[in-house]
Formats: sequence, C-alpha cells, structure tokens
Amino acid sequence: MASTALGTDADALVKSADPKHPANLICSLCRQFYGHGWVTGTGGGVSIRHDKHIFLAPSGVEKELMQPDNIFVMDYASREYIRRPLVGHCSTGSQWAVLVTLLCEAGMQGGKDVFEISQIEQIKGISRGGTGSTEIAEGGRKLGNLGYFDTMRIPIIENTAHEEDLKDSLEKAMVEWPETCAVLVRRHGVYVWGKDVTQAKTQAESLDYLFQLAVEMHKLGLKWT
Repeated sequence: MASTALGTDADALVKSADPKHPANLICSLCRQFYGHGWVTGTGGGVSIRHDKHIFLAPSGVEKELMQPDNIFVMDYASREYIRRPLVGHCSTGSQWAVLVTLLCEAGMQGGKDVFEISQIEQIKGISRGGTGSTEIAEGGRKLGNLGYFDTMRIPIIENTAHEEDLKDSLEKAMVEWPETCAVLVRRHGVYVWGKDVTQAKTQAESLDYLFQLAVEMHKLGLKWT
C-alpha cells in the first residue's frame, strides 16, 4: 500500500511480527468488532497510543479485511501525521449508541445532551475518567470503577459533516466531564478510551451492552435512572 509520510522510515512503524504491535492489534480488534456488528460497511475504527505515536485505523476500508499497511500513524506530541496511507480517516460507530442519542434528543429519556443509567450491574465495568484503578477494595470492587448505585453519565455532542471537525467539541466534553470514559456523538456513534487497549476494548463492550439494554428498556416503558 502506498503512503505519504514526513519520514522515510514511516512504513517501518507498521511492520512487526508481534501480534500485540499496535498495527497488528488494531487489525485484529477490527475483525472482532466486525463480528459484533460495530464496524459494518467501511465505518468504525480503533486507535492505540504506543510510546510517542498514535496508531489509527482508517475509514473507507472493509474492517474485516484491514491490513497493517492501512494504518495511520500520528506523532503524539505534535498531533501531526507521520504516516498516511492513501485511504480515508478514523471513525467509530454503534447502532445502539446512535439510538440512545436519538432517544435523548427526542426527550424520551433523561436530558438531551447526556446519557444516564443506574442500578445496572454492567456499569461496574466502567471506570472513572477512562483509566480507573487496579487497586481492589473490600468485596472485590476496583476502586476506580463505578459502583452499582452510581449513575453512569456519558456526554452527547452534535455530529459534524467531517469527522475531523469533532475535535474541539470532543475535547470540550472531555474537560467538562472528567469522569467519563466515552463521548457519544449524536447520529454517529461513540468514542471510548482506556488506560490500555484491553481496558478500552472491555469498556467499549460494556457500553454497547448498556446502550442496547437501554433501548430495550425504553421499548418496555422502563426508565434508565
């Protein structure tokens, strides 16, 4: 795959036999997420920060067929791309995430600009501030995670015509909601992060479960909080 880059060794950044190398791991995760129905068509994506670089899946390619050559690489400090394959850009999506943003927008559950749910066991898998803690409290609960009686709140921002234009509103939401590990984008999907790839993946799975559950609860006339 041809690429444009600021450095002559940019293609070497996505070449490795290690299955846990970010370029290989992104491809593996996208294949798994395709099986969940999260990255159908050419939508959806994953990004991983590794040392001084951020590795990003592209849009515009079939995620179940994606190869390391398709990966973008960004310099973490400057936020400039140092490797650009000749394909689209990074994005993410979930039909359940889209539906809860529409229910909130219509005023059918909670506020227009935040998804809230409480007293559901799965929220105990969601960390505060995206990173949580590995320290275990009495009873086995991770100290940095939400508890059963907490209310999980995920901010909702408006979509834009081009994904790169979400940058300012995403950053604003992350500042205004420091305990969140995700941001919903109305009529688009959800961005999820964690302290490492494993936590980001498990939180994405937990959130998708909660979004689907919320839609089914709404069908039955049940409140989320």
